[in-house]
Amino acid sequence: MDPDAIYVDHGFTGTKRERAGLGKALAACRNGDTLVVSKLDRLARSLPDARDIAEELTRKGVALNLGGSIYDPHDPVGKLLFNVLGMVAEFEADLIRARTREGMAVAKAKGRLRGKKPKLSKAQETHLVSLHRKGAHTTSEIAELFGVARSTVYRAVHRAAPDSP
Repeated sequence: MDPDAIYVDHGFTGTKRERAGLGKALAACRNGDTLVVSKLDRLARSLPDARDIAEELTRKGVALNLGGSIYDPHDPVGKLLFNVLGMVAEFEADLIRARTREGMAVAKAKGRLRGKKPKLSKAQETHLVSLHRKGAHTTSEIAELFGVARSTVYRAVHRAAPDSP
């Protein structure tokens, strides 16, 4: 097999249909080709997407190999199995999302989910704001001094303003 004919999406999760590897794989398929996919949930993130992709491949005259079995869109049993596999894949994805949300809620309730760590400590932020208020340094100079972006300086100054919440 040609290594250039292997398409992979790294780091994509969720329900996005627009994935670079999938787009390239579908674009590379020609009449008479076979698209090989290890599992249906690697091809599509939902049953409607799976059906759309399968229909697109059928229109192009491309066979679909799912885990070693060729999908035949004209065979009633093949259609049934395809839809069952698609429903199971969508169900698994829904379970993963629900478990993730539940885990994040539990972590948040226990105080373990805090988000991104601040770039500056409270003391650094206080010092940054005092330098900014003195007006002796530009925002860019202060950002460089503290090793942060200018937007971080602006946010720190905004938070320290007397009328900010």
